[in-house]
Amino acid sequence: MYLTSEIKKDIFKKFGKSEKDTGSSEGQIALFTHRINHLTEHLKKKHKDKSTERSLVLMVGKRKALLDYLKKNDIERYRTILKKLEIRK
Repeated sequence: MYLTSEIKKDIFKKFGKSEKDTGSSEGQIALFTHRINHLTEHLKKKHKDKSTERSLVLMVGKRKALLDYLKKNDIERYRTILKKLEIRK
């Protein structure tokens, strides 16, 4: 499986406040980005997989909502997470 608990802990440790802080916006955005990148690679190989494509679109929407929330409430944290994850906006 591509997303084990060790990978999740590492993502939350790197982008969140700690590895147990799974609710922070930065940690959630980083987790969504990791999953989006994985699904994008999958769809490059299997372009007819419509259910995965739909899941990808939904995930991108959730990440966008979190980014909008972060932008509205704390612009510095927003800019930091964009720079760390190398997300274009």
